Amino acid sequence: MDPPAMDPNVLSSRSRIAILGAGSVGSSIALCLILNPVASEVILVDPKVELRDAQVKDLGDATTYHGAVGGGGVKIRSGTHKDAGQCDVIVISAGAKQRHGESRTDLLGRNLHILRSAINDMKPFREDAVILIVANPVDVLTYFARKFSGLPEGQVLGSGTFLDSARLRGILAEKLDVDAGSVDGYVLGEHGETQMVAWSCVTIGAVPLEQCLLPNTVLDRKAIAKETREKAGKIIQAKGATAYGIGALTGSICKSILFDQRNVRPISHWIEEMECCLSLPVVLGRKGVLRTLRMPLNEEEQASLAESASALRGFISDAEKIP
Repeated sequence: MDPPAMDPNVLSSRSRIAILGAGSVGSSIALCLILNPVASEVILVDPKVELRDAQVKDLGDATTYHGAVGGGGVKIRSGTHKDAGQCDVIVISAGAKQRHGESRTDLLGRNLHILRSAINDMKPFREDAVILIVANPVDVLTYFARKFSGLPEGQVLGSGTFLDSARLRGILAEKLDVDAGSVDGYVLGEHGETQMVAWSCVTIGAVPLEQCLLPNTVLDRKAIAKETREKAGKIIQAKGATAYGIGALTGSICKSILFDQRNVRPISHWIEEMECCLSLPVVLGRKGVLRTLRMPLNEEEQASLAESASALRGFISDAEKIP
């Protein structure tokens, strides 16, 4: 039986979050954890020591007027992989960027090497540590992180389609002229090309989507799904990376875990019957994924989800052949 939710003021006063990777994504996550305090200490880890320490100095300036929930300032410091292995939550944002002309498999090979090395350097983990993968391809890296770490299945998860779902809600809110907080909808499956929108389950303030359309309004579902899927690519093309959205949502995931909030989020995690890690709604708490929620998908959506799982299994199979 799960323990009762803890007082966030008590929990945060003795909680630590490690972030592996001091680049644009890792530093954005750290900033979000400072501005919306979750833990009393944030530890930044990166083999590029000068970059890591410079980021810590810069981020340290942001801690002055942002106290932790339990009182006192948020402490941010440089640390080692061994330090990270003893933290409550370990966020892995470290990963290689795709080179021009490089195949997805080649990129995965480089990122798997980084992941394996980082996890080995962090061992032994504290028993209740939760690993959160943010680096891409997130679903495949989450699959291998659970194998490399040896931690319980629920304690290794990936950001998955949480950001895609946020994008979907924002697009729908704009088209329907409602606040995004009133839109309930999920992108499921792979965080990538085979992701799918669970259209049959989309509601606006608990009212089915089709009943909320404005007069003479027609939603082009394929166009909306495409816009959702391709939004990251357009941002990357224009500015080189996406950082702020994933930074904010990673902070939200960390808060759900450390405060044992039991929020429902579409998170990448191990699905036994699909033999891969992909995103379905889960209940998030201090032990990570507490349980998976099965959505009442229609036959077409179930088939799309199965196709996404099949694509991921193929990708995993290719990765397992990488020396």
